[in-house]
Amino acid sequence: MEQQRNKNEGKYWLIAIVMFFLGAGGLYILMYYFPEPFVKTVSEQVETRNVTINDSGISEAVDKIYDAVVVVKTYRRSQLYATGTGFAYKKDGNVAYILTNNHVIEEGDSIFVEFSNGKLIETKVAGKDVYSDIAVLSVNSSDVSKLAEIGSSEEAKVGDTVFTVGAPLDADAYSGTVTRGIVSGKNRLVGVSLSNSSRDDMMMSVLQTDAAINSGNSGGPLVNANGQVIGITSLKLASTGVEGMGFAIPIETAMNFASKMEKGETIKRPKLGISMLDLSDAVMKYYPKFNNLSTTDGVYVEDVSASSVAEAGGMKKGDIITELAGKEVNSIATLRYLLFNQNVGDTIKIKVIRDNETKELELHLTDSL
Repeated sequence: MEQQRNKNEGKYWLIAIVMFFLGAGGLYILMYYFPEPFVKTVSEQVETRNVTINDSGISEAVDKIYDAVVVVKTYRRSQLYATGTGFAYKKDGNVAYILTNNHVIEEGDSIFVEFSNGKLIETKVAGKDVYSDIAVLSVNSSDVSKLAEIGSSEEAKVGDTVFTVGAPLDADAYSGTVTRGIVSGKNRLVGVSLSNSSRDDMMMSVLQTDAAINSGNSGGPLVNANGQVIGITSLKLASTGVEGMGFAIPIETAMNFASKMEKGETIKRPKLGISMLDLSDAVMKYYPKFNNLSTTDGVYVEDVSASSVAEAGGMKKGDIITELAGKEVNSIATLRYLLFNQNVGDTIKIKVIRDNETKELELHLTDSL
């Protein structure tokens, strides 16, 4: 009885398998020779949509800032000497203020700004500062139709969309040029030359962007996708093999100086009262007196002024400054950067090498020699 049941179950399984393959084979033959009904059924289930991508965010942001941007024209002896960019950011009664770079105006004896409507106005210099590279111009508030909205560079993130508005190269031909990019980096320390030499005189902490910045863009706004200014374009790293590396002063730094310049305040910075030589400078190796030093990094104190901060703190000629306020000093540019981040009235510690021994000095900072 059991054997008979097993035979019947085997028979049913065999029939099922044969029918499965017959059905699959028949379906394959139908699809092969008569494919249209099957293809039609599948295609009818596919929904086709036309999608339009409209990137209007940047154009709206540009509209917010565009009329606040000006071309800065610097004249020297009645001749056009330099051009740059600036932007109106504040009105106070009958006076409106415009931010730009110090290096755009520093050599001029008269400064004009040209608005987006073509109106040309002579300005007054409310203040300027070489080390921050910030300058503030003032005009009659009735001449300014739009003010830039100030944002935050601290809230900006690497990868955020940014753009510039400026007047690169020929200010008359290319004024109002907009270039777009991203925030490529934050808190970059960049060497800056304050003269025409190739040597860095100081360091600046800046934003990095790949938005195109050319000669004439200096002083213009670096703007986020909301149309808010987060920096002032100031520097461009230009050397063989380098592309897409532009720099901007963070807006917080610029506004800190601008607020003082509006009030006519003098920018005060700590002074040590020393003359210095940069041991990292290649020419130092040609001077015999530097051949036997215990280090080739740091700042050599060439002279100490009488009654200066340095003298009061015990610094002597021949000292090598290697550390200031807990940070390593390897050049004059670095020393200035660290010193200018301190406040007048602060007491700081400086490490020097004297007679091949490290000594720690305590200096009370003032803004006078």
